[in-house]
Amino acid sequence: MEDIFELLKYLFLGLFQGITEPIPISSSGHLEIAEYFFGLEIEGLSFALLVNTASLFAVLFIYREDIMRLIRNGLRFVTTKEKSAEADFRFIIYLIIGTIPAGVIGILFEDFIDEHLASIKTVGLTLLVTGLALWLIRNLRGRKNDADLSYRDAIIVGLAQAVALIPGISRSGATIVAAMALGMKQETALKFSFLLYIPVSVGGMILGFSDILNDENLASLALPYTIAFIASLIASYFSLKWFMNIMAKGNLKYFAIYCFIVGPLVFFFS
Repeated sequence: MEDIFELLKYLFLGLFQGITEPIPISSSGHLEIAEYFFGLEIEGLSFALLVNTASLFAVLFIYREDIMRLIRNGLRFVTTKEKSAEADFRFIIYLIIGTIPAGVIGILFEDFIDEHLASIKTVGLTLLVTGLALWLIRNLRGRKNDADLSYRDAIIVGLAQAVALIPGISRSGATIVAAMALGMKQETALKFSFLLYIPVSVGGMILGFSDILNDENLASLALPYTIAFIASLIASYFSLKWFMNIMAKGNLKYFAIYCFIVGPLVFFFS
């Protein structure tokens, strides 16, 4: 019976992370909420890395056509300087630039964030910040397409992604808020946000690979981890497809309202 409960726990956590990863309510913050209020202790060092990798695979699959086009046109521009491929080449450069702030700040301040900001009360407060940011841009309708982006846009959205290293600040929320505040269309903001997620997630996966190999609990957790991975993969896919539909309709205010409700509840009852 205890083994069944353990499997159900990891199934729930995988689904929970997968659902909350793409949408702007902070998956890391919600995992902390699940651990704190439901007493769901996560064994092993590599769970977060595992479920984030599952979400990465879902993002790669959904944006596979855009990724292949960017790679193909980026290489064509490098080799032939073909004008029609220049916009996609520049888009790749902007993604690289946008990745740098989170990478640098993560390396420099990871220990500080873990020691001073990784608390359940911080999550309650930062969910309110996320909600406020979403509320402020809820009615914005930008005009910038993929080809209209600039170095400034990439840097500012990259800095927003770095801010999301704080637990409770949604990565997708922070980057989409910044992108829309800079005048991007919803589709462009969403695409830039999730393509920006790929190099950061891949970098974290590479850096954390040794944690998986050296995890003393890996053998005993092989089945629970597999269940959590599959659950997160499936949930991330459907959650992102749903969020794409929400973005197209401009209904970000509902996520803001959710954060306004959950944030104070988490803060006052923790």
